[in-house]
Amino acid sequence: MEQKRWELPPGRAEEGFEDKKPLFTLAEAVAESNRCLYCADAPCIKACPTAINIPEFIRKIGTGNVKGAARTILSANILGQSCAQACPVEVLCAGSCVYTGWGREPIAIGRLQRYAVENTLPKSPNLFQARPPTGKRVALVGSGPASIAAAGLLALEGHTCIIYERKQIPGGLNTLGIAPYKLKGPQALKELEWVLSLGRIELRTGVEVVEHATAPGQLAASELLSTHDAVFLGLGLGADSRLGVPGEEGPGVEGATHLIERLKVEPGFKLEGVKHALVVGGGNTALDIAHELALLGVQVSMVYRRSEKEMGGYVHELDAARLDGVRLVESRQPVEVVRKDGKVVAVKLAATREGKPVPGTEELVPTELVVMAIGQERATQVAKAFPGVELDSRGRVKVAAATHRTGHPKVWSGGDCVNGGKEVVNAVAEAKLAVADIQRHLVGE
Repeated sequence: MEQKRWELPPGRAEEGFEDKKPLFTLAEAVAESNRCLYCADAPCIKACPTAINIPEFIRKIGTGNVKGAARTILSANILGQSCAQACPVEVLCAGSCVYTGWGREPIAIGRLQRYAVENTLPKSPNLFQARPPTGKRVALVGSGPASIAAAGLLALEGHTCIIYERKQIPGGLNTLGIAPYKLKGPQALKELEWVLSLGRIELRTGVEVVEHATAPGQLAASELLSTHDAVFLGLGLGADSRLGVPGEEGPGVEGATHLIERLKVEPGFKLEGVKHALVVGGGNTALDIAHELALLGVQVSMVYRRSEKEMGGYVHELDAARLDGVRLVESRQPVEVVRKDGKVVAVKLAATREGKPVPGTEELVPTELVVMAIGQERATQVAKAFPGVELDSRGRVKVAAATHRTGHPKVWSGGDCVNGGKEVVNAVAEAKLAVADIQRHLVGE
């Protein structure tokens, strides 16, 4: 089935961001691959959630077999291109490189992976051959990395896959949420289109799966179950959480993921009149938006209620953000957003003790923009529309760890709605576990 091409409009803010890790040239790729020691018991493989045979693909690059290198990567991780650009290799494969233990520069595994895949897919679209059609139909709810990976793997097994996405722009986190200096929207969509080209995958945007369909564009969960042989829930995460402090509601206060999405897809988006921004949070999303704002020329203060050592964000991301001007304010928490004539003019910060504000320690910090990066709500309530599917106390879909099957015998789940918000590579790894069990189910094992 011929698939629609999704194109983002020109004039988006993300177009102005430079690539922090640009594509290697041939000479650079060969030189870097020749640094690899091709360890027999490679720690980099163990550190990769999808277990890519890293020494093997690097050796193939060094010997000129770039297509073979891409095949090695994509056989283990079907989203090998986006993972090459978005993965925190500094704490995964490259962070486990033996060179790191020796105090030397680790192999640039992510950049080599990107080189192999990006130089192969446009020239070799038919890298894999799907099995004959089985007549089985699988529904995938959400078009983020977990669903995309699962659909691609299931299609290669010969099953027909239909992805249902409530937004008009598909791709989930890859298209809408990754910092543009790592991965831009068109690059994510290009990878998505490659997965769709594997065949037997249909992507339907503007379709929301609900418990009871009462409006156009809605599809009842019961209908999904009755018309498909299996269902995969890749629901992702929901809206940005709020602090609930006075002055928070209104213009000038943005959720981090919502603001990142605007930077990536909204044509003509500009931060009019914003010279200072205050980002609230200490995780990787907070670091991403703080870094992006700094690269746009804004003076950014990142406020975290605990100490730097207790931050959830990666150290290498904080170091990179600081190099571009982000300032970290530790052990402080907003207690009020101050407005004048409806506009944000300052934030009242209080010192914290054990993460709680201490009365009498308040101070005003001038700012024109406040960005909340303190987590996201769960978009998982629809999961309960499937009989037997349960949520845990934190709103995550409950699955069996080894199979990612839910309490319903025809429903599986993976990605952020299960793990609470990890990396793209984790979503792919979970999709692989689910697909293996879905395959057993579909063939009657």
